[in-house]
Amino acid sequence: MTETPSPSSPKVCSYEGSGYRTEFWEGQGRDYEDRTERVALRRLLPPQGRRLLEVGAGFGRLTNEFKGYDQVILLDYSSTLLREAQQRLGKSDRYVYVAANLYQSPINDGVCDAATMIRVLHHMADAPAALAQVRRSLAPQAVFILEFANKRNVKAILRHLVRRQANSPFDRTPLEFVELNFNFHPQYVYDVLSSLDFEITRVLALSYLRVGLLKRAIPTDWLVKVDAILQHTGAWGAFSPSVFTRNVVQSTTPAANFDGPLFKCPQCGATDWLEDSHKLHCNHCDTDWAIEDGIYNFKSPINAD
Repeated sequence: MTETPSPSSPKVCSYEGSGYRTEFWEGQGRDYEDRTERVALRRLLPPQGRRLLEVGAGFGRLTNEFKGYDQVILLDYSSTLLREAQQRLGKSDRYVYVAANLYQSPINDGVCDAATMIRVLHHMADAPAALAQVRRSLAPQAVFILEFANKRNVKAILRHLVRRQANSPFDRTPLEFVELNFNFHPQYVYDVLSSLDFEITRVLALSYLRVGLLKRAIPTDWLVKVDAILQHTGAWGAFSPSVFTRNVVQSTTPAANFDGPLFKCPQCGATDWLEDSHKLHCNHCDTDWAIEDGIYNFKSPINAD
């Protein structure tokens, strides 16, 4: 489902009220994808840190990979998926559940020393704007793990060569093949990351074996072991359906702000808050944002006209 949260925001892909966990992941034959993504995360993400921002956290599928971080912010547009994550992970100061539009992210500048964005960028109509919001929340030398769907994959190249696919996998323009579902050329993504002062320090190529026949015929353990080897080919050129990159913030701005306010008002950008158990009140613009049983909801003000 698509939504347009505000005139200033691009359309967003909403999983509100969906059965994403049970209809797409659990029991749906995607153990291979889940396990290979965990292999990549363990290779790329520093094992410890202060605060990690998980963009598109969903129902918390990968959140248990971040055990070495003092605090994890689970940000997703879907309140219902965050509720499922909360049921899996529990309520504690270590987990902060945030329902928000990434294009109008409420995460304050420089408050995180790590971030992940996995299976999210392919839903972003304005990828540079979305990545800029993640970059703003990161402190100098923070590590950002990004996954994206690769239009320059082996299957697409072969289909194009035999004229069974009209669009060129070598064209660097993002391809929207279904509404709010995009494939990206690796160099397009690399250029955007570079423009945001990220240094790409490692690239992994995932899911070469994402073929239904192989997944049915070969034990998952074997597929994962082979994929773990093939991931290293990303260093020479990623031609896989999925690409993971490790990116390090090079700029010294914004300064690290680990002890400052976690949120900034999406309405006015201020960080002067008054909080009670039910809402956050922005003292600068008098906007109220709901806190719904431990989930901060920044999708729209509760006192909006």
